[in-house]
Amino acid sequence: MAQTNAIIDTLKRELKSQGKTYLDVAEALELSEASVKRIFAEKNFTLHRLESICDLLNIELSELVQKMSKEQRQLTQLTRDQEKEIASDLILLLITVSVISGMSYQDILNNYEIAETECIQKLAKLDRLKIVDLLPGNRVKLLVAPNFHWLPNGPIQQFFQEKVEQDFFSSRFDKANEKLIVTNAILTDASNARLQKKMELLAAEFNELMQEDHSAPNNHKSGTTMVLAIRQWQYSLFKKITK
Repeated sequence: MAQTNAIIDTLKRELKSQGKTYLDVAEALELSEASVKRIFAEKNFTLHRLESICDLLNIELSELVQKMSKEQRQLTQLTRDQEKEIASDLILLLITVSVISGMSYQDILNNYEIAETECIQKLAKLDRLKIVDLLPGNRVKLLVAPNFHWLPNGPIQQFFQEKVEQDFFSSRFDKANEKLIVTNAILTDASNARLQKKMELLAAEFNELMQEDHSAPNNHKSGTTMVLAIRQWQYSLFKKITK
């Protein structure tokens, strides 16, 4: 299943890089657009349909597999020790998040009050951690995969929960570029699992959009954070009156 997920994710990125839409795929497969969206969401492809989409993209299926293999060699997670080292150094953490988000060396200097020598030192540390290749001219080649994510309950996730949570939720979320949705329901475990899957798909799309926006001018972009959470939970005050 992991290989299937990887090749479909690679296919989606190739479609986006060529400007192809689900409608284009639907026409190539002689299906409705809704059917194509369902196939991608369920990641349920026949070999014939996969080859037909490759024809649409003018690539061989073997090329798609090679792209997938190359992406799989990239980092999808750090080790706990690596995360601990980064989380213990605020400037290193800032630069790590910045380069993973697509910022260049010059972007970092333009946006933050960090000395050039310190920025280079931190990038060199990321190079030693195999997160980036630090190239001549202080150019940065990112070595993490498009689906890179922090360790669940790891040092960096804990850092953001402990240090950033209150600051993040201090907003009223009433601006055009902000949104907060809080909803409650009594659900079965099966429905809970379905929602978690949809959350994973949305997080994957968030990463894909970040990749697409890498080449956009820096003054057209803003730091954006999305928090997705679900748990079986009841407000403590409600529990006191629950039978």
